[in-house]
Amino acid sequence: MDALQVELAKLRRDANLKKSIDDVDSIIAQLEAARGTIAADSKSASLTLAKLQNPLKQGFDKVNDDLKKVYQGQAKYGKALDKHFPVKTLPTDYDALASHPSLINRAIAMHLLREGQFSVATTFLDEALHSPPHPSPTPGTPNPASNDSGDLASLQSQELQEKFSDMYRILEKLRERNLHPAIEWARQNSADLESRGSNLEFELSKLQYLWLFQGPSVNGLPDDHNNGLPGALQYARTNFPRHQQRFSKDCQQLITAILYRSNLHSSPYQRLFNTDDAWAEVAQSFTREFCSLLGLSPSSPLYIACTAGAIALPTLLKLASIVKEKRTEWTTQNELPVEIALPRSMIFHAIFVCPVSKEQTTEANPPMMMPCGHVVAKESLQRLSKGGRFKCPYCPSESLMREAREVVL
Repeated sequence: MDALQVELAKLRRDANLKKSIDDVDSIIAQLEAARGTIAADSKSASLTLAKLQNPLKQGFDKVNDDLKKVYQGQAKYGKALDKHFPVKTLPTDYDALASHPSLINRAIAMHLLREGQFSVATTFLDEALHSPPHPSPTPGTPNPASNDSGDLASLQSQELQEKFSDMYRILEKLRERNLHPAIEWARQNSADLESRGSNLEFELSKLQYLWLFQGPSVNGLPDDHNNGLPGALQYARTNFPRHQQRFSKDCQQLITAILYRSNLHSSPYQRLFNTDDAWAEVAQSFTREFCSLLGLSPSSPLYIACTAGAIALPTLLKLASIVKEKRTEWTTQNELPVEIALPRSMIFHAIFVCPVSKEQTTEANPPMMMPCGHVVAKESLQRLSKGGRFKCPYCPSESLMREAREVVL
């Protein structure tokens, strides 16, 4: 990778279009000057154009030379990529998704809707429904459910597009430091948010209070009684009472901080007024809660699946080459023989790998904890016990099968 970083640095140096753009600007400036001269004196047209011929040729030669360096840099970097990342044929013997093409189309359409690409999503859905894909059954994978196409058609709902349009409109206002649309949405959905234990409505109100408290020199709002300390106090009187039951301590601290206004940075409440990351955090919280109320995950499943696949791809390619060289095969169809290390944000389901059998537990073979506290899979426990008293494989303790308790992850 170090060698590739060196090649990337060379590409940034050699394949820079700035010099080409400067040379093109110079040519344009010469043409504009010539046009001005001819406009002022039409009789000088032939002489002006004659004088312009050589400078223009030299200018175009410079642009071509600049572009040659760009092409050479790109070609060298392409060769470096081929050298360090040789093309490998992906194994296609088993395609777990071939029996669910409509679900793949649904994931793509939903991703487009979530990204605000409504026109593209509409075109994609029309074509997918007009020419539906044909599933190809794969071993061990059931055929798609009969309502797959129906689920895809449900995404054509104008209501769903309008909801995502509202989400992007509110996010755009948040980027402009305008909290009012987000606060209004949170109030309209207050009951649902509270039932989920969400803090979004209070966090938005708190940030609005802090934004007003900082005054016109920071927030850029009009310097009147609705801004600065008077505006913040008025906002607190109007909005904080509705949050007193759940966030009484936070409200008290926000109001008490006024006493330290002249020396806020050295006060015990300084952390409350550090809003550097608050805007990004509240935007993420809003997106998460908005999608949750629609019954959707906060991040696009297609994006997560593609990212996880890209992370896992080198390991999968290596496994495929080992299988080919050793002329062997994986023992299970739906389980990888090694663990793929993914970011914590991409781990959604807790799993347990039995330390005895080295297999993942399932509903039929759940993890079982022995009285000593060690955990193994149920099938491993049955083999160890053989119907009688047995010794734990990890400590001297002995127990019976009936003394083990199922662990729910």
